[in-house]
Amino acid sequence: MRDEPAIPLIFRVISLLTLTILLVPVVIVVLAGLNSGDYLTFPPQGFSLRWVYAFLTSPTFLSAYGVSFLVAAISTAISTVLGTMAALFLSRASGTLVGMLRAFFMMPIVLPGVVLGLALYVFYVTSGIGLARSLTGLVIGHVIVTCPFVIATVTASLVGFDRSLEEAARSLGASPFTAFRLITLKIIAPAISAGTIFAFIISFGQFEVTLFLSSPNLQTLPMTMYVALRYAFEPTAAAAGIFAILLVVVSMIATSKLVNLKRIFGG
Repeated sequence: MRDEPAIPLIFRVISLLTLTILLVPVVIVVLAGLNSGDYLTFPPQGFSLRWVYAFLTSPTFLSAYGVSFLVAAISTAISTVLGTMAALFLSRASGTLVGMLRAFFMMPIVLPGVVLGLALYVFYVTSGIGLARSLTGLVIGHVIVTCPFVIATVTASLVGFDRSLEEAARSLGASPFTAFRLITLKIIAPAISAGTIFAFIISFGQFEVTLFLSSPNLQTLPMTMYVALRYAFEPTAAAAGIFAILLVVVSMIATSKLVNLKRIFGG
């Protein structure tokens, strides 16, 4: 086995500086949520769990947390199935339309969330199909946003995939579905798991699309935090952010345990 080349010192310094910049807002949110004062301030006036307790006993925030988890779970399940199917098609099809389809599937990542949310809301209202301000309409919006992440992850794992493995299974009597289930699906399973967790994190923290598709009776956690900070500048919203951060951290730890991301992306 060949040794990997050493990373230059300048790149290590830049990476450490970038990571520090990215983590500073997270640390500020955590410290603000543990503030003992009556208002959301930084540096905190002291440390206390009073606002964490306020979050855990708040029916508004707990309900919003549950709605976010429900929407993220449904959206992730749908995105995983559709994204995997789309990735398999894009990796095996050929022709001039494949590139156009790939760009079309990736478009929600490029488009600003405000534009996408407004477009969906206008479509729901003008079409009269009854999806405006509904759970189904909100899930559709989140699926559109999260599906490209599953497609990108699974497609990366299919680059260089040896189709002769499936052909060998078929020659031994396996049906097309059996060959796919026992060969292809096992090979791309880590990538599907990674795409699933990425989609869940993106959906749970989605704000722009939710801003246009949610209703007063269907508030997700980011929307509730936005409203709380707009009308009552108290640290309960920061305490809610602590639990959102914990969910993301747990998801990333699960990703690192279940998936070798370096192998998926060709490292």
